[in-house]
Amino acid sequence: MLRIEGVSKSYGKGSRRAVDDLTLHVGPGEIFGFLGPNGAGKTTTIKMIVGLLTADSGRVLVDGCDIAKEAVWAKSRMGYVPDNPDLFDRLTGVEYLNFMGDVYGVQAAARAERIDSLLDMFELKGAVRDLVASYSHGMRQKLALTGALLSHPKLLVLDEPMVGLDPKSSHLFKEMMNRHCEEGGTVFFSTHILEVAEKLCHRVGIIDHGKLIARGTLDDLKRQARAVNAAGGGSERKTLEELFLELTEGEN
Repeated sequence: MLRIEGVSKSYGKGSRRAVDDLTLHVGPGEIFGFLGPNGAGKTTTIKMIVGLLTADSGRVLVDGCDIAKEAVWAKSRMGYVPDNPDLFDRLTGVEYLNFMGDVYGVQAAARAERIDSLLDMFELKGAVRDLVASYSHGMRQKLALTGALLSHPKLLVLDEPMVGLDPKSSHLFKEMMNRHCEEGGTVFFSTHILEVAEKLCHRVGIIDHGKLIARGTLDDLKRQARAVNAAGGGSERKTLEELFLELTEGEN
């Protein structure tokens, strides 16, 4: 569903490579967690996936379509939530959702049913006719997630989606991601909450200094951590957080 092939991106006229020859494949029915320290290249990668940045080299394919060559079609297959949900402050919540429905061509009957269900899940019904300018950060995050889910996209691309969610909404959202994948959809998301990634993801990838340093299941990462720290085993019972620290420290 998502293929990233040899993608690189530099800033400062090429003086700083934010993403360095990244290759990743994420299939249908998979939740993939994208992990890394601050400044590792996670958000730059996500912006290239959704077409907000153009890669210097390599390509990104969404459902077999090159995002650089057929951007509108590729974007129609995905829902995206950025790390900072800057929405249209002068719209009400329901106006924003109807705008998203128009952009993605969601038919009226399906749109109404989907909006009602998502607003109920995120407990936004009482605020949906208020201006977005009056929303808290958490409410904006919920509205952005509702808009991204409205078209029932095949691929969900989420940059720190749990930030600002209350515990109940976070739990319901994780259940929704599981259902999305059970129905054949794909989720690609970045997070700093490693406990969430450990419990939710089928596979994870760890990026550091722009390079993918590890990927796979938790068992795969344990084997890679042993290879990085060959002097002593003991990785069998380690958490994802402990493995993450081992692998990233091994690269520094």
